[in-house]
Amino acid sequence: MSKDCLVFVGSLNREAPYFQGARGIGLTVYGFDEATLETRKLAETNDVDNPTFLSVTSDGSRIYANSEVFAWREGTVSAYRFDRGSGTLTYLNKQPSLGSITAHNTITSDGTKLLVANYGMGEGGPDRAVAVYGFEKDGVLSAPLASVSHKGTGPKTARQERSHAHSVTETIAGGTAIVADLGIDRLVSYRIEKDGSLTKLAESALKPGAGPRHLALHPNGRFVFVMNELDSTVVSMALDEASGKLSIIDAKPAVPAEARDSNHCADIQISPDGRFIYGSNRGHDSVVIMVVDQQTGSLSLVGYVPCGGATPRNLALTPSGGHLFSANQNADRISIFARDAASGMLTDTGRAIEIGTPMCVRIVR
Repeated sequence: MSKDCLVFVGSLNREAPYFQGARGIGLTVYGFDEATLETRKLAETNDVDNPTFLSVTSDGSRIYANSEVFAWREGTVSAYRFDRGSGTLTYLNKQPSLGSITAHNTITSDGTKLLVANYGMGEGGPDRAVAVYGFEKDGVLSAPLASVSHKGTGPKTARQERSHAHSVTETIAGGTAIVADLGIDRLVSYRIEKDGSLTKLAESALKPGAGPRHLALHPNGRFVFVMNELDSTVVSMALDEASGKLSIIDAKPAVPAEARDSNHCADIQISPDGRFIYGSNRGHDSVVIMVVDQQTGSLSLVGYVPCGGATPRNLALTPSGGHLFSANQNADRISIFARDAASGMLTDTGRAIEIGTPMCVRIVR
């Protein structure tokens, strides 16, 4: 089989009361042939607890996996090496995340740091919204270099009783991190200093009760797209790189009106050419497709495609943009869609990776 792509999957292997079961193995690596749609398991380990989010280096040689374990005052971040030749995963080390319900991480574009976002529940412990790590020899994680905390609430008291940093994303130009905080309805921008410290630049407000979760960045660096979990909207924003401030351009519902009360949006991805946005809808169990005006950043609905399962928590596009994977948490299935580059539409190939409670999927060449 041509090893066209490597697919890294984090799956739930420890029960948590807010998830519907834990049937996964932990961390798994697959080969994916984009021409034949054949997938083959290459390696797996159950040594990492609830790896609900992963970052992978562009060559697929290192993986950084968050552990989100209910009732832990601190999650952890684990580093693994993957060897393509032998198909083996090797544990490197782990570090405390400095906060609970560790939700997201990203490797900086210069390859020198890992940024980690903690959703946070309750009080106690370090309770930091974002922590920063360096890389030592062979990709081993350093001790935390710096961290920041957020304070505040939102109008939807069941979910916005406190700050909930759900993701941290570096801008296209690099050097600036944007934290989507679901609890306070804000995007908080920081300059990433050379020593790893975070200098606050700006806070950008979204509609009260929106609940920002994940971001997608237009390749031109001017536009940022926000998936709002709580009000099921997709928002387009203009980024001022110098100040870190974001201003709203457009907002569109992610689901039909009749589905909004029972839906919770999750992930958002953008096609390599920046023309199409893809968002996952848990409840409506669909992928929403929107086209982006390349001059203004405004959004127009293309349509909805059933996700091929239930509870599409995470999405990933192949590097070519030819296929989209939907990690359907409660269907124990990662559906594989063919993507039409001209229209943006998705077609279910009928092919899938069958795996218990998939939470995150990452694909590299």
